Amino acid sequence: MEAYQDKVLSCRDCGTDFVWTSGEQAFYASKGLANQPSRCPSCRAAQRAGRHGDGSGRPREYFPAVCDRCGIQTQVPFLPRNDRPVYCSNCYDVVRSQTAP
Repeated sequence: MEAYQDKVLSCRDCGTDFVWTSGEQAFYASKGLANQPSRCPSCRAAQRAGRHGDGSGRPREYFPAVCDRCGIQTQVPFLPRNDRPVYCSNCYDVVRSQTAP
């Protein structure tokens, strides 16, 4: 097992120095990620929060729906259609785990 040491990196967005810990480096290596982070944790979080599927940077739009399994009112990140069931996040997890190979 490779020994990692904390590294001080500079954020490409805000220029702040941040520590990339040995634990984070081990996690990156376990996931097969070869590149070190180029953004500090705050800028990474802001980048994730601002992502939108079309690359516009707009926040994701949610639509009201009723869960087909439990009947509660929920919000989904797509426009529901009548030809497919819509689930709340809890029921989606259950349905997905039942159909997973």
